[in-house]
Amino acid sequence: MDSGDFSRRTLLRAGGVAAAAGMLPGVAFADQPGGSGSQTRTVTGTLKPDVPDWYYLPVDVPRGVRQIDVVYSYDRPTVPAGTRGNACDIGIFGPEGHDVGNARGFRGWSGGFRDRFSISASEATPGYLAGPVKPGRWHVILGPYTVAPQGLNYRVDITLTFGPDGTPFKPNPAPEAAPARERGRAWYRGDSHLHTVHSDGRRTPDQLVADARAAGLDFIVSTDHNTSSSQLVWGDHAADDLLILNGEEVTTRSGHWPAIGLPAGTWIDWRYRAADPRDFRRFTDQVHRAGGLVTAAHPFANCFGCTYEFAYELADLVEVWNGPWTQDDEASVIHWDGLLRGGRFIPAIGDSDAHNPDQRVALPHTVVLADRLRRQELLAGLAAGRSWLAESASVQLDFTVSGGGASAGIGERLAAGTGTPVTVNAVVAGVPGTTVTFLDQLGPEHTEPIGDSGAATVTWTTYPRYSRWVRVEVRRPSGGPNTTVPNAMVAMSNPIFLGTGH
Repeated sequence: MDSGDFSRRTLLRAGGVAAAAGMLPGVAFADQPGGSGSQTRTVTGTLKPDVPDWYYLPVDVPRGVRQIDVVYSYDRPTVPAGTRGNACDIGIFGPEGHDVGNARGFRGWSGGFRDRFSISASEATPGYLAGPVKPGRWHVILGPYTVAPQGLNYRVDITLTFGPDGTPFKPNPAPEAAPARERGRAWYRGDSHLHTVHSDGRRTPDQLVADARAAGLDFIVSTDHNTSSSQLVWGDHAADDLLILNGEEVTTRSGHWPAIGLPAGTWIDWRYRAADPRDFRRFTDQVHRAGGLVTAAHPFANCFGCTYEFAYELADLVEVWNGPWTQDDEASVIHWDGLLRGGRFIPAIGDSDAHNPDQRVALPHTVVLADRLRRQELLAGLAAGRSWLAESASVQLDFTVSGGGASAGIGERLAAGTGTPVTVNAVVAGVPGTTVTFLDQLGPEHTEPIGDSGAATVTWTTYPRYSRWVRVEVRRPSGGPNTTVPNAMVAMSNPIFLGTGH
């Protein structure tokens, strides 16, 4: 079937929110005599550069189907320098519906990482949800990420295999505790932005667990793009010395925002842009009702659709450091510091965003003070800003302030009078060849170099009259082994607030 060129639009409505999308002519399958064998239908067509973000291909599935297989391809014509070529994502919704926010209908997403997928009652391709192939109208979703001036020629092959269902898939989420790493109220190290083969990562869950343990982490958050499939299998790969939390990197055309600390099986929709803030608020509210947190990811990443364009006031965390230190991270820290100076404190977080084995897990990661190594307590520590960011587990930082007979730590407030002298104290280790800098709302205030031993205690005195808050950065002037950018970050803290204000 040739679907030709399409400009027909439909509105997908859910809760009063509308998202523009295209609808392709559908395909239908006949009942299979004898209830065995398979049928294949093929759809081809062209998408022009002025298409919407999503196209839906209806597939009418009869009774008695055991498995659905989809294979797709598209052309990649040569384009002039500076012009975007073709890239197209794919996923699928079941007969329960494909309206925006319909988690019951969602059956999987692989973006542009795979050219095929399968779903049956017993198993599914990573990124997709196993379960019965129910009769009714399914929808293959095509997401033309970028389209060349010549257009995007595509082909979709859909195969239905008939027969009885196999043994039903049984979800096995990760355990809710990691007793070998439990230390009560303590500082816990975690990487909250990681990918596996369930989206566009090259690590299997087993490989990610092994690398996280080797990096000295206490917890990780699995954040595969736009799917909840990995959340249902982490129990097959968990160890008692690593807590695995669930998440999803909600990957929209207006930026990425990892939802972290979700109950297993939670799916968050991504079919909207920042132009309509109602959509973003609707789904951030969903995350918060589920007990999770919203992260503004890599705000200045230099790739189409990666730069964060949504409202910061709806985010719980800002990922100011993503992977090896780059100028993008520098811009993120400057922007985050500007929000802080303007009176808006959104705690900073650092994550590796590791996809492939050559990308180091825990470079960087976040060290959070929590009452115990459990989801609720870790998220509470992150949301309060009781955390600091580190290049590796060898980096140690203890940052406090004291004055007027009281003391405070990261994310806390020292309620001292404006004229009370406040001693700012940072104890560092594992940071040879770096500098330690104290900053307040005026910028850098005090800097000391750290020698070859990599360990030192740095102090400085200020007053609440002059400093509304203080924070610390540890940088390596030479850049170092993890980056080519000079003055690279090695560790940084969230602020400690001074004075009696709120």
